[in-house]
Amino acid sequence: MWYGRRMNTAFPSSATALQGVDVPKPLVRPKRIAVLGSTGSIGRNTLDLVAGAPGDFEVTALVAGNNVGLLIEQALKFRPKLAVLADPSGFATLKQALAGSGIEAASGRQAVIDAASMPQDLVVAAIVGAAGLEPTLAAVKRGTAVALANKESLVTAGELVVREAERHSARILPVDSEHNAVFQAFENRNAAQVETVTLTASGGPFRTWDRARIAAATPEQALRHPNWSMGPKVTIDSATLMNKGLELIEAFHLFPVEEHQLRVVIHPQSIVHGMVGYSDGSVLAQMGTPDMRTPISYCLGWPERMPWPSAPLDLAAAGTLSFEAPDLERFPALALARDALRRMGGAPCVLNAANEIAVERFLAGEAAFMQIPAIVSATLESAERRGMLAEPGSLDAALELDRWARETAGAAIRESAAKAY
Repeated sequence: MWYGRRMNTAFPSSATALQGVDVPKPLVRPKRIAVLGSTGSIGRNTLDLVAGAPGDFEVTALVAGNNVGLLIEQALKFRPKLAVLADPSGFATLKQALAGSGIEAASGRQAVIDAASMPQDLVVAAIVGAAGLEPTLAAVKRGTAVALANKESLVTAGELVVREAERHSARILPVDSEHNAVFQAFENRNAAQVETVTLTASGGPFRTWDRARIAAATPEQALRHPNWSMGPKVTIDSATLMNKGLELIEAFHLFPVEEHQLRVVIHPQSIVHGMVGYSDGSVLAQMGTPDMRTPISYCLGWPERMPWPSAPLDLAAAGTLSFEAPDLERFPALALARDALRRMGGAPCVLNAANEIAVERFLAGEAAFMQIPAIVSATLESAERRGMLAEPGSLDAALELDRWARETAGAAIRESAAKAY
């Protein structure tokens, strides 16, 4: 076995990073925001909300991966000071399109970090995968509030991010619908009376499929999420239930709870997003229609609530709300994530990196669906044999462990493909 006792995350650290006992006064409008990952699902929804609240926000920076066309369109509409393309190959196109606009164009890793480090009130961290760690950490070190949609930052280097958030008095506001729900239901003043934190999961497109059918699933089938519209990587993670496993690890860092207090329950209707159970038997649940603009708006407006014309929740029309336990035999990725959470140290970093590679290869048609958890498990076992599961003590250590896990997972997939012929 490769898991053990985790390091204790003290409540003051989590409270400073997430909520804090002192609720700040409302910020003077307009609120200055940067959107990292502006062309992705979270980024587009964020800018949709900003467009619907004229005068409330000033977009200071937009960062995209390689979708230069959409970034140009967003930049010309929202007029940020800086527009950044992480992939330098499209920089010439970006620079030419923004020439004379007064908007600075930049590209590459350092430019992404610079965008996160600008003077601003809120950074929406929505870059997918471990690539979001460096810019998220840069924003935290500046003391800027972070609306965190990049769960991989906390999975890859949670202890480091939370420690830096405490040191620099940076608040982390969770964008994931489940963590945002817990954030709303978690009573700071009664933190010692919290007994359970429950994250809900829709069950994904394969909730009712048997294991043999799941094993033969295609990328097209796995991308058909029944409730949510998300990017491809997150959608595949939802199909394997790895997404819920990553969220368990994220919740561990965000809230002052122990691993055994964290729960996952399958809730196909995606109306109840998260619950907090207290010692008096009370369970506080946050509900809403499955629309990511609700948790995003909560973070954009915090500590106030930001009005937007969302579809009202009609419980009578919804009818029955059902719940069931997750099946770890059909969805072993969730069990792997739970084990990584128990082990802590570098295990979550390895888990995340191996999963990103396995999902990437599955989407490319180079790996089968059930190879995703198999490759993750093999990479974790290899890391344990090599004694590589210690807690990364720095950003460089976390990035190096992430790099090693990616290479190891990639090699395992190539070896598996070679054996198939």
